[in-house]
Amino acid sequence: MELIKRILRVIRANLNSLVASAEDPEKILEKAFMEMQENLLQLRSGVAGAIATQKRTERQAAAAQGQAEEWYRRAQLALQQGNEALAREALTKRQAYKETATALSNQIEQQSNVVVKLKQDMRSLELKITEVRTKKDMYIARARSAEASYRLQETLSGVSATTGLAAFERMEEKVLQIEAKSEAIAQVGSDDLQQRFTSLESTNNIDAELATMKNQVINQGSHLQEGSQSSQQQLPNTQDR
Repeated sequence: MELIKRILRVIRANLNSLVASAEDPEKILEKAFMEMQENLLQLRSGVAGAIATQKRTERQAAAAQGQAEEWYRRAQLALQQGNEALAREALTKRQAYKETATALSNQIEQQSNVVVKLKQDMRSLELKITEVRTKKDMYIARARSAEASYRLQETLSGVSATTGLAAFERMEEKVLQIEAKSEAIAQVGSDDLQQRFTSLESTNNIDAELATMKNQVINQGSHLQEGSQSSQQQLPNTQDR
């Protein structure tokens, strides 16, 4: 875990440096994620190297153990043939190979512990990278959303000072003026039409009144004529008397 902690400290330091330089958040996250993946590749390579070293040591230990057994067999053979000095030399060789095999066995145990630790660190880093990948995608989505919102708010905050809005305001004023003129023309036309009808109605009233007066005059004339004729008819009768 110490290796992972060192890796994460390096990544945090790089992140702080990138943030301080006000770089793109998406680039920051992508760069940090790539560094973690590179560290994982290095860790995997280290694990593979440690395993290879362990295997080689195991082969060396097995070979040393085999040589120790072989020299023990030779010592027995020399002793059976009555050659004690040769048997002693063979046992000396056997002892050297036994010590080598024992040392290699201890080294194998240490290497095995290192391999186990490296594998644990590698699995932990793999899990951490999986977690970071999920968070990275989430933070990138949030960063993009925040950037879009910022640009929208920036655009909206600057709209009132733009010529575009002023043009819309001028257009609105023109539309209002045209509507007012249209209403005025309609009102004038309506008043003129009303006046013409009023004049027509007034003319009709005058004509009707004139006709009435004519009828009255005609009627009065008829009455006067009848009265005159009646008076003329009465005059002869008076003269006859």
